[in-house]
Amino acid sequence: MINIKKHGILLKKTHLPFENDSVLNPGVFQEDTILHLLYRAVRKGNYSTFGYCKLNGPLAIMERDDTPLIIPFAEEDSHGIEDPRIVKIEDTFYITYTAYNGINALGALVTSTDLKTFKREGIIVPKITFDEFKRLAECNNLINAKYFRHVRHFEPSENIFLWDKDVVFFPRKINGKLAFLHRIRPGIQLVMVNHLKELTKDFWDHYFLHFNQHIILDPVGINHESGYIGAGAPPIETELGWLLIYHGVYDTSEGYIYSAAAALLDIDNPLKVIARLENPLFTPEFEYELKGVVNNVVFPTGTALFYDTLYIYYGAADKCIAVASVSLKELLKELMLNKINHDSNSTNP
Repeated sequence: MINIKKHGILLKKTHLPFENDSVLNPGVFQEDTILHLLYRAVRKGNYSTFGYCKLNGPLAIMERDDTPLIIPFAEEDSHGIEDPRIVKIEDTFYITYTAYNGINALGALVTSTDLKTFKREGIIVPKITFDEFKRLAECNNLINAKYFRHVRHFEPSENIFLWDKDVVFFPRKINGKLAFLHRIRPGIQLVMVNHLKELTKDFWDHYFLHFNQHIILDPVGINHESGYIGAGAPPIETELGWLLIYHGVYDTSEGYIYSAAAALLDIDNPLKVIARLENPLFTPEFEYELKGVVNNVVFPTGTALFYDTLYIYYGAADKCIAVASVSLKELLKELMLNKINHDSNSTNP
């Protein structure tokens, strides 16, 4: 059994106008013992920007900015920028987030070389309607039927797109290619390209015609992640493969419950799942996780490693930022007890 230690709340909302409603879902970049946190800061009225905080070690706050580090750039994120994740590939920081314009929620990217100035790369996921997606993806009947259970909140329109969130880059190129995860409900998918300029309409049309070949993980069983799942923190390179900390969602009569989960992906071919925990890594249990803007939520988005201790930074009840930790060796050992048999007819990928 894995021993999870919860360290409690790290950051709360303040009186400052840009974060007077809640703070949550931080991206984390580790530089030796210094941690850079870019977090979602929400002002009253549900308008999100990114705040910045620096830690000395896993838990000690060194400094915290009193103004947003990044604000919305364009009409496509006019209602806010949400849920940043951050990696550094070679000399460039890749900061992914969800751009929200009040209707569409789509994965976007900014880059930086110094975390002081930022270049807007824009939306990097497809702007595709649900009907277009269904027309292409249903050509292959090997995918989970949940992909086609779309609930429209608006009348069909060419300006209303399929939500594509939780964009997370791998922290280095794989076989010379940029690799990132994204989430079209209910699963987690993989994109690998030589350059972001390849992400054209033709690219995505071909991608969706062969959509089943790009799915890494789908929900399984009737457990903690049976509703849908999504990428969490950037994958962590280990001697056994890429460790993926992600979130799983379970639909109950009282609403969704968000849990943290873990899987292990092949180091050279992340589409191959080596192992996957059958049980959640951790779940909402304390008041700050059970009651908030959205109840029953732990939403991991960043990690840091100090010796053998892996610290996991997460949004708690969409209200505050909290921290949990686990032995990396213990977690990998548990994962290897839950290896995927690719020769069986298992429902796991």
